[in-house]
Amino acid sequence: MRRCLLLLTLLIATAASAQSRFHRRVQRLDYANFDQNSIIFPADSARFDEFLRKLDEVVVSGQGRLNIVHVGGSHVQGGVWTDRLRQNLLALRYGLDAGRGFVFPYAAAGTNTPASYRSKAFGTWTSDRCLKPEGRLGLSGMSVTTADTSSVLIDLVPSNRRFATPGYVFRSVDVLGYGEKEPVLILGRDSLRGRETRGHWHFDLPHYSEYVRIGFRGEGTFTLTGVYLDKGTDGISVSEIGVNGASTLSWLHCEDWENDLRLIKPDLVIFSIGINDIQNTEFSAEAFEQRYNKLVRQVLRVNPECALLFTTVTDSYYHRRQPNRFGVEASSAIFRLARKYNAAVWDQFSLMGGLGSVEQWAQSGLATWDLVHFTSEGYNLFGNLLFNAMMDRYSELCRR
Repeated sequence: MRRCLLLLTLLIATAASAQSRFHRRVQRLDYANFDQNSIIFPADSARFDEFLRKLDEVVVSGQGRLNIVHVGGSHVQGGVWTDRLRQNLLALRYGLDAGRGFVFPYAAAGTNTPASYRSKAFGTWTSDRCLKPEGRLGLSGMSVTTADTSSVLIDLVPSNRRFATPGYVFRSVDVLGYGEKEPVLILGRDSLRGRETRGHWHFDLPHYSEYVRIGFRGEGTFTLTGVYLDKGTDGISVSEIGVNGASTLSWLHCEDWENDLRLIKPDLVIFSIGINDIQNTEFSAEAFEQRYNKLVRQVLRVNPECALLFTTVTDSYYHRRQPNRFGVEASSAIFRLARKYNAAVWDQFSLMGGLGSVEQWAQSGLATWDLVHFTSEGYNLFGNLLFNAMMDRYSELCRR
């Protein structure tokens, strides 16, 4: 990787300082195993290493495009974990932002929007989720339906954005969904019509924008299943796709999931599903693995060269009463999946400190006292740790 070696030479003179250059500072926790923070390869590493070589090309030359998708439950829907990883990747070089990627108007569904953007709903909406779906769902695992002149707003300027936080803009919009109504973009007093292509409507904007308002024309209903915002430039785009409470079974309920994923054609998919699977007292590692198999195959049909990164489940308690031992079984199943698909693993369960460690995370203010979820500080820590592990592997390839 000559380009990579050149980058390291230009940035930092020594290997030790190179590692610190790529790392984000993380607090030391006596009960955690941060010294083991790494990307693990139970089998072949070629696919993930190829992703890192593409990352190297993008960072060094500013040319090329990488699309990353992070899939999970509430850990991902909250948005903090993924956004920390996103910001760290974009900080590798000025101008790497290639677009905000996949978003959803969560406000119309009456649930929380990821922390990195805002959504608003106007009019009357009904919603559906992949936990117990009543209709057709796609990549977002959710849908919202309207029968009137309702609209939704996606604003990429979060209410808590700090001065140093990068802003995101886009030049094109794809609206995913179905129905008799036609989606349009509301531009002041005017509206912009798009063109329908394979189950979504594509719109090219006359200028870059930080927000979009989507309305509808005609009679009948429209079911909105997602929105894709693209800048149309080289760089890196990271999309978080999460649904509170979603398990592997939940995601398999989404019949348009694979087709919608083709719009992104990811270079890397980070799978963080499992915490909701193990909340069931009838958890079966075999069934969990079989369901994950189906999801992985959908990704590989979309892009056979896509790199896969599994994160093991976080430690948790069952109903706040006792450590959830299914976390050990689920993590073992994930290692078996990684071996089967030549995928990478980030062993989040072990990094936390293993079984029962989440209570100490809560005592440190990094997890909430439901002993399943984490605070913003905890999710930011995960984002930094995952980035550091990826950069360690990147640096290792540079030295070859």
